[in-house]
Amino acid sequence: MPSPNTEATSAYRFDAIGTPWRIDTPQPLSPSLQRAIAERIEAFDATYSRFRDDSLVSRIGRTPGSWRFPSDAAPLFDLYGKLYTSTNGMVSPLVGERMENLGYDRAYSLRAASVPVRVPAWDDAFSWDGENLTTARPVLLDVGAAGKGYLVDIVAGMLREAGIDNYLIDASGDLLHRGSEPVRIALEHPGDASKAIGIYTLQNEALCASASNRRAWGAGLHHIIDAISGEPTSNVVASWAMTPTALEADGLATALFFAGAGTFTSDFTFHYVRMFANGSLEYSRDLQGEIFQ
Repeated sequence: MPSPNTEATSAYRFDAIGTPWRIDTPQPLSPSLQRAIAERIEAFDATYSRFRDDSLVSRIGRTPGSWRFPSDAAPLFDLYGKLYTSTNGMVSPLVGERMENLGYDRAYSLRAASVPVRVPAWDDAFSWDGENLTTARPVLLDVGAAGKGYLVDIVAGMLREAGIDNYLIDASGDLLHRGSEPVRIALEHPGDASKAIGIYTLQNEALCASASNRRAWGAGLHHIIDAISGEPTSNVVASWAMTPTALEADGLATALFFAGAGTFTSDFTFHYVRMFANGSLEYSRDLQGEIFQ
């Protein structure tokens, strides 16, 4: 949870893509900007949500072919490409069908099928040319590992275009801050929401968290899926990543469930914290904050 932003005097709260959002700014957002943000989020959801029958992702999941994505898709797919390569295929946007197979489906059946489905390999499933996604057969994408973070970046861009340069966006754990006054962020214990495992001082960067208990629906069943084995992860139970953009922070917070921080240092500038199933912690030694250990 963030502490109050001393620069901000107004909080705009709303629900979007199935989760609460809050935007703190020095002055209230104008009604026109609020509408524009809502419309932009709706357009993003209409492209990437696998929970909507009318979304582009759902149509791709039903019919093979060549599909043109909005211009904002390139950074998202480029990030997935890097994470897919770095983790030897364990982080993939192609886990959608397997997640539905495990019960995390449009109807929220929360019942795993008796026969698992295999997550297809990137090169076997589609080709991406920076604008168009071409599939040889139906594939169900799920961009949950980085999509919300990227949407935070997009909303932040709209604030900047409106002349707002002091803000804190909080999309249920995906945070992006801009301003001269830092905010202190409690790193929530995944096993007890009333406790923190540390405090991070956030200023002019993003912080995203991921935890296997956030979307769990049965013994060992949660939303962080190893695309190679097709099974939910178990060794790491929570992670936090701090980077210049929420897209990178969100993606890395997921990727750190599958590989150590050193795997990603050639491609990203970041800080991190990881919590393992045995309760031990691993974190950047130059972290801007304090870890309780």
